Amino acid sequence: MNTRLPAFFVAALVACALFLSGCDKLGFGTKQSNALGNRPDLDCIIANDFYAVHFSAYLQPSKDDKNTDPKAAFVPFCQKIPRAGKMFFTADLIDRDIRTTPIGIKLVEVEKTGQKAPDDIREIRTVTEIPSKLYPKGAVEAQADVDKTGDYVLYLLIGEAMEDDDKFRVALEVGVDPNPSQLPLIAIGAVAALLMLVLGFLVYLHKRKAKAASVASDQEPEE
Repeated sequence: MNTRLPAFFVAALVACALFLSGCDKLGFGTKQSNALGNRPDLDCIIANDFYAVHFSAYLQPSKDDKNTDPKAAFVPFCQKIPRAGKMFFTADLIDRDIRTTPIGIKLVEVEKTGQKAPDDIREIRTVTEIPSKLYPKGAVEAQADVDKTGDYVLYLLIGEAMEDDDKFRVALEVGVDPNPSQLPLIAIGAVAALLMLVLGFLVYLHKRKAKAASVASDQEPEE
């Protein structure tokens, strides 16, 4: 009996296997370095219609953190930061043109309004503000003491910041897990697809076996 797997089954199984083996490269299911949310592979790009930056937030270890690994004293986060404390922000300017434009920095605590941008937030208080200056090397840096959890916005005020697009916003959530353990839906879909393929293959084998048995029965010589 010829039980060779059909070509489309082979291709689909190989595709699923490659997808699942590559999930760690896409950041699915990767193990983080420590419970603080160390993300050495962080690639946090934030953009609007005109500007884009590589952004990183660093959280100074708390005095209550015992036996902290010195190498993990400052670990990068994107827009989700696990707790309040002293923070350091860096934004590497991708667009070289704005390196010749003064940039101001302002960190504001906000609350969400549920409306559409730019009216989606309401400012509560200014945490820190740095006057405009040039960043010819393209690395904008700031620090702030964030004393409580909640929603914040780090503004990069480009030039005169007369237009909304020149008020570059980096939304921050303080007091949330930066490494949620939920399995991404795309990975769940891949597993479900693989299970369906296996089930389809078993049904295919069963039908082939039944057909072969029927043919063999028909070919038996009559006594």
